[in-house]
Amino acid sequence: MKKTAFILLGLMCMTTIATAQEKPNTAEIKEDFVPSVMNQPGQEYPMVNSQGYARFRIHAPEAQSVIVSLGLGGQGGTVLAKDADGVWTGTTAGPMDEGFHYYRMTIDGAVVNDPGTKNYYGSVRWESGIEIPAHDQDFYAMKDVPHGQVSQILYPSKETGQTHRAFVYLPPQYDGKKKFPVLYLQHGWGEDETAWSNQGHANLIMDNLIAEGKCKPFIIVMAYGMTNEVKWGGLASFDFTKFERVVANDLIPYIDSHFKTIAKKEMRAMAGLSMGGMETKHITLARPELFNYYGIFSGGLYSPEEIGDPSKVKLVFLSCGSKEYPDAILKATETLKAAGYNAVSYISEGTAHEFQAWRRSLKEMAPMLFR
Repeated sequence: MKKTAFILLGLMCMTTIATAQEKPNTAEIKEDFVPSVMNQPGQEYPMVNSQGYARFRIHAPEAQSVIVSLGLGGQGGTVLAKDADGVWTGTTAGPMDEGFHYYRMTIDGAVVNDPGTKNYYGSVRWESGIEIPAHDQDFYAMKDVPHGQVSQILYPSKETGQTHRAFVYLPPQYDGKKKFPVLYLQHGWGEDETAWSNQGHANLIMDNLIAEGKCKPFIIVMAYGMTNEVKWGGLASFDFTKFERVVANDLIPYIDSHFKTIAKKEMRAMAGLSMGGMETKHITLARPELFNYYGIFSGGLYSPEEIGDPSKVKLVFLSCGSKEYPDAILKATETLKAAGYNAVSYISEGTAHEFQAWRRSLKEMAPMLFR
């Protein structure tokens, strides 16, 4: 597990888009910029263009330096230039990957959020967010289809002696009578239980799949995985067993007693992104009696030796972005298949360690669950 942790930490550090020394080639940039869909109401900036460039602007007349840093952790940056009116403007050095990106502004050394856009919890803080329109964004678009509900729950934990928050997606078909399978879906390091519905659009992905008849309706539980108890750089020292006990002894019993669930292993799945994938691996291996479907998105691999009997699991789903470690994903999947497992791999083309890869992963895995 420690080796996997170091690999993931390196991948997260590689997600920056532009360094402070890079400058955009303005001759190649199309001036068809429009406001990001994640902007605050009435705000024009940040803007994105059809090529995937992002342009930022902020009014800070007394500032001496403004840098915009993109990606998890906010390393590197795009240097903004100041005009005579005290308005700072800058464009990324190159096009960004499709989908959602965290970013932050550093003004004279102080890290602040962009007042033009909405905030999303990542990097153990509320970060600014920007969306680069994707060619396949229709699968998580808001459509005129029946919509499920995302509800906040507060569940007590004997393990921690505290009450914890989670969010539960109930499909449109949920009427309090019929029972449904459950997917436990985990966020990554620096994020929390809001990530999959806010950044990931998990509810919209499910609404659309169900409306198109591509996916069986099921409940999704999104809980805080306690990942932020470990600081940046100390990922390898994280204790997975604490959250394992919370899931097994507190969260699952609460969900099964408060919602109409099919409370058995055959109708229960667990998946997660990045460090949430690492948690998924640990928990599914430690508690094989709880889950029948395993999914890791950019969070490591399974081997036949780790799982053991192929009859213990109905599906092993492994995925990552094409800019991560696709060869390892494909090799691990082939090894699992050869050993008799129902293993499926998915590579998100053109993405790195980022939410567009994980949105696509959920879209690909969901139709395979509970069949």
